[in-house]
Amino acid sequence: MHARLMSDVWGHVRWRGWRCVCPPQRTASTGAQPLPPRAQVVICGGGITGASVAYHLTKLGWQDIVLLEQGRLAAGSTRFCAGAVSTVKHISIETEMADYSNKLYQQLEAETGVPTGYKRTGSILLAQTQDRLISLRRMVSRLRMKSIPCEIITPKQVGELHPLINIHDLVGAMYVPEDAVVSTADVALALVTAARSKGVQVYEHTAVNHVLVERGHVSGVDTDRGQIECEYFVNCAGQWAYELGLSNEEPVSIPLHACEHFYLLTRPLRTPLKDTTPSVVDPDGRIYIRNWQGGILSGGFEKNPKPIFTEGRNQMEIQNLQEDWDHFEPLLSALLRRMPSLEALEILRLVNCPESFTPDMRCVMGESPTLLRYFILAGMNSQGCSLGGGAGKFLAEWMVYGYPQDNVWPLDIKRFGALQSSRTFLRHRVMEVMPLIYDLKVPRWDFQTGRQLRTSPLYDRLDTQGARWMEKHGFERAKYFVPPGKDLLSLDQSKTFYKPDWFDIVGSEVKCCKEAVCVIDMSSFTKFEISSPGDQALDILQYLLSNDVDVPVGHIVHTGMLNERGGYENDCSVVRLQKRSFFVISPTDQQVHCWSWLKQHLPRDSDLFLEDVTWKYTALNLIGPRAMDVLSELSYAPMTPDHFPSLFCKEMSVGYANGIRVMSMTHTGEPGFTLYIPIEYALHVYNELISVGQKYGIRNAGYYALRSLRIEKFFAFWGQDLDAFTTPLECGREFRVKLDKGCDFIGRDALLRQREEGIFKRFTMFILEDHDTDLDLWPWWGEPIYRNGEHVGKTTSSAYSYTLGRHVCLGFIHSPQPITPDFINRGEYEIEIAGQRFQAKAKLYPFSSLFTQRRRKDDMELGF
Repeated sequence: MHARLMSDVWGHVRWRGWRCVCPPQRTASTGAQPLPPRAQVVICGGGITGASVAYHLTKLGWQDIVLLEQGRLAAGSTRFCAGAVSTVKHISIETEMADYSNKLYQQLEAETGVPTGYKRTGSILLAQTQDRLISLRRMVSRLRMKSIPCEIITPKQVGELHPLINIHDLVGAMYVPEDAVVSTADVALALVTAARSKGVQVYEHTAVNHVLVERGHVSGVDTDRGQIECEYFVNCAGQWAYELGLSNEEPVSIPLHACEHFYLLTRPLRTPLKDTTPSVVDPDGRIYIRNWQGGILSGGFEKNPKPIFTEGRNQMEIQNLQEDWDHFEPLLSALLRRMPSLEALEILRLVNCPESFTPDMRCVMGESPTLLRYFILAGMNSQGCSLGGGAGKFLAEWMVYGYPQDNVWPLDIKRFGALQSSRTFLRHRVMEVMPLIYDLKVPRWDFQTGRQLRTSPLYDRLDTQGARWMEKHGFERAKYFVPPGKDLLSLDQSKTFYKPDWFDIVGSEVKCCKEAVCVIDMSSFTKFEISSPGDQALDILQYLLSNDVDVPVGHIVHTGMLNERGGYENDCSVVRLQKRSFFVISPTDQQVHCWSWLKQHLPRDSDLFLEDVTWKYTALNLIGPRAMDVLSELSYAPMTPDHFPSLFCKEMSVGYANGIRVMSMTHTGEPGFTLYIPIEYALHVYNELISVGQKYGIRNAGYYALRSLRIEKFFAFWGQDLDAFTTPLECGREFRVKLDKGCDFIGRDALLRQREEGIFKRFTMFILEDHDTDLDLWPWWGEPIYRNGEHVGKTTSSAYSYTLGRHVCLGFIHSPQPITPDFINRGEYEIEIAGQRFQAKAKLYPFSSLFTQRRRKDDMELGF
């Protein structure tokens, strides 16, 4: 039946010719008003993102704003946007943005008088498999934390909500009743209208050539109609953002790439669809369907996307690209399977328009790390309509206040380095990213393209020993090591929300860390050296760091770089190498962010020397009670605590190699050492460690073992547990802050106020009590936390503790009243996993009495 239907459809397309009805183009205005000589802000791009930024800047009181558009307003990809406003997103900040957008668009017509086409239709996400249904159940838990109404419904209920949907192959669905549809171009015009009424000047048919730079910050904009002096520049140029960023004297790297994106439009059905008909997303069929003027608008994300290059910026307005029915055929087939009654429907046209995608499926926003006051909002991954309102609000707050009102690190442009802006890398990566938008993403999945970009000198050696790899900031890192005899293929393809196939492998690595000795390659760590002829290096670090780094040479200090609110901008370890020289170690994905923070605060006219030495050193973490024996043999030096105290660094020989920085810390709380090795010695030192360590039971271990160890020791992870809105007092790190160190530091006043007023959120450990590791769904992160039946927070990290034999979750409890240890202890807690709640025991401190090795609390280090 389906084959015959497809044959009929294709015959209709090819021989009878489904008509392509395109709306007439508006005549462009020819009037050319002169540009103002100066403005506070210049925004490039008159689509929904640029309009949203302008609108929200005026809401915050800024009015001296110029919006430039090289064609006509909303005539770029905004004009072709499908117009669905969905709050179903995989990360919390995107859900918050989409929810705000929905509320904004709902009242925008009343505010501006410009019709926006807003209709609250609701949306239905279909599940054809049990794994997809589990994914939707997890999503329901997350949306309810944001007070967004949603529920899991049966196939029968799907049919009642949308009678044209074929439900025979469904196992369930998710219903979000407050999702909506809009005319995205009209929303952009409404935002511009509101902004104009507050003084924003808008100029169409004005192309930006490049941004003018002076002493590392924006000073103006050069256009094809002259120059404008400005303090701030905002790149909302969509698919042109990449080239525009590279056009400056000091280039700005904006990693995105355009692909062709297809959807079709039909004439109204015989019985036209109602305006309130829910939108439908069938991720297993890779399609979405929404009502459009009584007919259907349907597109999707095919498995074989077509990337397009965008050099030149020579299109004033994006036109409908070439139709490609052969390429669209799999999506058309999926549509006809899901809505068989469309067999006789007349199609108006197949739309093919460019859409920008980023290397990790998340938009790019924030201030450039290389050029001050150059802001970006681009790479919306086909979510510009849903995210545009909220993203514009957060970026406007960022510009006005110096920071957004929520943690936007997952979207911050500083999560990328220049290495992710290779055009070849981007072209290959977006071909993977676009299909992934609808692919089922189980925990701990990895990108397959753009790999082996940054590798340790030991990569080949570890690969031949069974290393399975993950990627972090472009760096290859070993997850675990597959023992000889295991089925490598089946292990690599294992995807589940339940107990993973690597469970026993990681367990054996953890056991070896606790009972013998393991070596973990941690070369991806960010590493800086800062020095000065005088005391400037010490003085600036004392101002930037919350702990006291004026310690004897060789000592290691765990500390944080805080912002004015007392939140963590960076989490690091600092080694005093010499009186005026320091070694700073930070998490892998902090490389660009930390460098930017340091450069922003270092005095420009000084003798300070700052160098990124990440590439110069291979880092090997030697963990376990026998680590001391291995290093003693290789260095011919005593490594006992009496001779080599905790949190101490010595430069010494290991094997034949000299100048190895050996540090008595492990990032896990277990005994051991970290070796920072000049890369030319890396292979030699590794081989020596493995050779000598054989008699002590040495083996390789990966980051999954490290993760389990650090979570059971209650160590927080920057970017996941810690962020710019989390203070040391909220995560039990008062001991890493020296409020009385004799000098001021960034965030000190905020911490003093917080100590006086009390804290209203607290980092807490949870041990699952009634959870069956073998049969129940696993917690991964983002699960709701309930206290006495009320929602109080969410988990930020979780792992199975092989020591405790239970799952451990870390997360924050929030309360309108100050949180004390007694408040924590008096509660009854549950963790919700995909709708099922499990009892949990809350702890403010790790179960140190259960571990074989005890260490002082201030000896513990973070797991990066």
